[in-house]
Amino acid sequence: MADWDLSVTVEDLGPEAPALTISVTSDLHIGGVILKLVEKTQLKRDWSDHALWWAQKQQWLLRTSWTLEKCGIHADASLVFMPQHKPLRLGLPNGCNVRLQACFSGPVFRTVLGICKMLNVRHPEELSLLRPLEEKKKKKDRDSVVEVYDLTEVPLTSVSQACLYNGMPAHFADSPKTEEVYRMLSVPQPPPPPEAIAKQYRPASVVDKAHINSRWLDSSRSLLQQGIQENDRLWLRFKYFTFHNLEPQYDAVRLAQLYEQARWAILLEDIDCTEEEMMLFGALQYHISKRSLSEPETMNSNAAMDDLETALLSLEVKMDGDNTANEILDNMAAPELSDYLKIFRPKKLTLKAYKQYWFKFQDTCISYFKSKEESVGEPIQQIYLKGCEVAPDVNVAGQKFLIRLLIPAPEGMTEVYLRCENEEQYAHWMAACRLASRGRSLADSSFQSEIQSIRSFLAMQKTRGNGSLAAADDAINTHSLVSPRYQKKYKTKQLTPRILEAYQNVAQLSWTEAMLRFLQIWQALPDFGLSYVVVRFKGSRKDEVLGIAPNRLIRIDLGVGDVVKTWRYNNMRQWNVNWDIRQVAIEFDGNVNIAFSCVTADCKIVHEFIGGYIFMSTRSREQSDTLNEELFHKLTGGHEAL
Repeated sequence: MADWDLSVTVEDLGPEAPALTISVTSDLHIGGVILKLVEKTQLKRDWSDHALWWAQKQQWLLRTSWTLEKCGIHADASLVFMPQHKPLRLGLPNGCNVRLQACFSGPVFRTVLGICKMLNVRHPEELSLLRPLEEKKKKKDRDSVVEVYDLTEVPLTSVSQACLYNGMPAHFADSPKTEEVYRMLSVPQPPPPPEAIAKQYRPASVVDKAHINSRWLDSSRSLLQQGIQENDRLWLRFKYFTFHNLEPQYDAVRLAQLYEQARWAILLEDIDCTEEEMMLFGALQYHISKRSLSEPETMNSNAAMDDLETALLSLEVKMDGDNTANEILDNMAAPELSDYLKIFRPKKLTLKAYKQYWFKFQDTCISYFKSKEESVGEPIQQIYLKGCEVAPDVNVAGQKFLIRLLIPAPEGMTEVYLRCENEEQYAHWMAACRLASRGRSLADSSFQSEIQSIRSFLAMQKTRGNGSLAAADDAINTHSLVSPRYQKKYKTKQLTPRILEAYQNVAQLSWTEAMLRFLQIWQALPDFGLSYVVVRFKGSRKDEVLGIAPNRLIRIDLGVGDVVKTWRYNNMRQWNVNWDIRQVAIEFDGNVNIAFSCVTADCKIVHEFIGGYIFMSTRSREQSDTLNEELFHKLTGGHEAL
């Protein structure tokens, strides 16, 4: 074969250095090209991380056994020989910035895996990278230098489970500097000053929230393919709101960062909550900040005791999640729950109030009758709760104890409200509904612990009077604990007693328990886990909003904000994208078909959200440490990723 000249820019020689020209033949493989380049540079160094980047085609040449002919490379190709790992600046959920070595050549999904391994975050599939939003900068802030924690010298570990030393991963225990970085990662930050909250971007509408979701990077393509350069800034955020197997002893960093993301979502009004909930969130933030300064649990703890406790906790979790044991229990005679409750169906066009019936709970089904005496006969109706959605609607002060049920149906979801008389009745029925939605009966071993969890949740909403308020710190900066709406609505003197009142109910919790409780209340909010995209449904003349949740899709009227229709993933038969016209088509059970094009985001982002949530639902406790990357790309990528 005839020789021809190939021109390659070697990044390590500097930006001013001319491209190197090497003599090649079309049957020379990529590895041979790299060998010739290395010899020509006459530099002695480790080149193992370097690879060729084809600038015109925007692709990496990583298959070193492929020939130039097979790759389609000719003399006019513009190639660059550069490291695959380069420094990247990352904005973390807690608002801090780190600089670390990230992979620019693999798909973003794998890059996030590497970043999370370094930061000691388990279950990295729940996170992803997005382009940052510009913050509002005042003149005096423009020259201020942002502190960046440098981790570029920390080697990328190949160990799947980090070795702990003094309660922290070994690669953070090397120096006081890296120990400080680990403390920043695993201990919540103090409440931000009100000016810092005001400076952040706050979405004013659902459309604004939809624009944020257009900034997610494509998981199947590399950073360089998406225009990200060395030392660029990206955000690392939790993208999929299904937090698998959260164990405080393993997940110090994951728990702290998840709490920070939830906290900022509340402070920036990214998710709506009631005034009572805001005061409780404020009290928990105050308590967590106070405790994390006085008792740094994550650092310098007895590692041997940690390992023992972790092993016991893990064993307890595994036994609790053992399906065979649960099946044996379920097959035994399950206890029954029965009582008078009130029911209301908002979807029926009627002004009637709640009607009282005698309810019986058996296995995963609710039956109701006109009265207790008639419960031996046929019920008025049976409601099957497996796969349904259960949401609380509670106000302890107002003695309002509602259970909101969304029951799957072919044409979307049927909404039902159950009204309980008191806390105790609510705790039992709510626990039963939650278990039934997961396909478990009242005989399940977790029934009592579920009841206890709901009781403690209700106890936190109670006020205890002002008797012990003096014991709390009066120097509390309440405007750092609530969103701008409440900063404007109330003066500090008005907020302080309300937050301290809620604080009395959480003052006994450790800060790890308080963070878990904060996340529990956040997850119970009606709009939790919703990612919005503005779409145009096929056959419609106006833009609408598609809400993507962990278990369902929601069609929302853009003008009014009302939910028009809901479709669940477990009723989905297939979904695909017509890449030519950029349209997503989904088929559900019962011959229900929908199709839409995306207005604010690429349809690939919607495809990835849906496929990602379906992938998350395939995870189980038994295989919690193994991640099927191929399946993730199959579900999220469409034909483009294959």
